[in-house]
Amino acid sequence: MNTEKPTLDPHPLSEYVAWAGHRNREPILSVLKEKLPKDPAQVLEMASGSGMHINYFAPHFEHLHFYPSDRDIDVFDNIKNLSSAQGNDNIADPIHLDLTKPETWVNEQMKGSFASIFCINIFQVAPISIADGMMECAEHLLSDGGFLLIYGPFQVEGKFSTESNQEFHNTLSSAGVPEWGLKDVADLKIAATKHGLELKEQINMPANNFSLIFGKI
Repeated sequence: MNTEKPTLDPHPLSEYVAWAGHRNREPILSVLKEKLPKDPAQVLEMASGSGMHINYFAPHFEHLHFYPSDRDIDVFDNIKNLSSAQGNDNIADPIHLDLTKPETWVNEQMKGSFASIFCINIFQVAPISIADGMMECAEHLLSDGGFLLIYGPFQVEGKFSTESNQEFHNTLSSAGVPEWGLKDVADLKIAATKHGLELKEQINMPANNFSLIFGKI
């Protein structure tokens, strides 16, 4: 793995995403080890991208069954190839899940079937409007007592927690792509409330990131 920071590129199969994923996977794993169920259960990853995170986490939880998902079906082969190469037999085939299209996740078979859902590094390059879809989806798919974990860099009440986050936001904004930039935790909380969820815990993570844990009210 190249330790030099590659050029910013949000494509899920890019060198930049691979670099960022390699850097953050251990801290996220530590949180998951504390929070994920100790009994057999199903866990969903939203916006799995290349599948690098779910394939790294799954071997640490042999009692859990993991479901990758993404709106882009072009990444599915990469996810499945990683699972096969690493021998991860507790990872299901990817699910097509588009947070802007409820028809991809509103069905009785999936309702309440996941004890945990996690989503990593999506909001800095995604419109805040998908927060409504994410929270509505979580409301539908989470079992009682389940939680949604969102990881990434965020503003908090309109402020940047560090100068580096301000710089990262400026870099994203300068790319000229609408909605690129650090979103505010306050906006996620508003979206959550609309769908019967609330922020249960805000965990400070390395590299000025957060793990935001939402659960049903």
